[in-house]
Amino acid sequence: MIMIEGNTSVCLADVQDFKPCTIPLPRLDAPRAGEVHLWFLDLGDLAGSLRDALGGDGAVTTGQLRFARRFYLRLLLGAYLGLPGKSVKINRKQRGKPVLDASVHDSEIHFSMAKSQDRLLIGFSTSAHIGVDLEPVGRRAHDPLGVAQRYFSPAEAGALAAMPAADIDAAFLRVWACKEAVVKASGLGIANQFARFTVDTDLNHPAGVVDFEDEPARDWMLALVRPESHYLGAVAIRGEVSGIRAYRLLAAELPVV
Repeated sequence: MIMIEGNTSVCLADVQDFKPCTIPLPRLDAPRAGEVHLWFLDLGDLAGSLRDALGGDGAVTTGQLRFARRFYLRLLLGAYLGLPGKSVKINRKQRGKPVLDASVHDSEIHFSMAKSQDRLLIGFSTSAHIGVDLEPVGRRAHDPLGVAQRYFSPAEAGALAAMPAADIDAAFLRVWACKEAVVKASGLGIANQFARFTVDTDLNHPAGVVDFEDEPARDWMLALVRPESHYLGAVAIRGEVSGIRAYRLLAAELPVV
């Protein structure tokens, strides 16, 4: 487990910190109080392996990726709950945040899911609602300073505008990922929420919420993760976090015939 004793690194979990776990999964211990579990999935590999096993050509369609996201989310939730994935029931709150159906499941496991192309990042917590985001490192906004001026907090927009041009794209991507994670954890949705809080824009600093309208910024934990070299993830949770356990879900190894 990656222990959190203040923010000591820019990326709290890197590629080597994601422990490989192979399907079929055993019964999983739910995150303890103060823990966060992160799972990273390459759906192209997972779904492609399934297609290969069934005699397909390995190509994965958009519809199959959509199905795979739901399938593997339920698979992981089922492993935590001690149930088959098909028995896991999920509802959506008013603003679309997915939650376990409380009328069926008495376990309080909070989760958040973020997709980027055929990659998936899922966060789990039993302490508080959690939010995650996942972005390709090479992503470029058409007009990052204009977007920041319109949607970000004044402090963030000003900091980005004052940066060297060579740093703007990377800093904008980091801010965007962090803000996506925070609004997912808050459950309020993106609309009109991005400007309510400010995150650290400095690429040399650890991620953090530095100001939040109507609530203490110190109540938020925000961290960056790098599950693959070309992907940046962010995780946010309101409350104290002592550590993060990071996993990479791998397809079952097919028998050699």
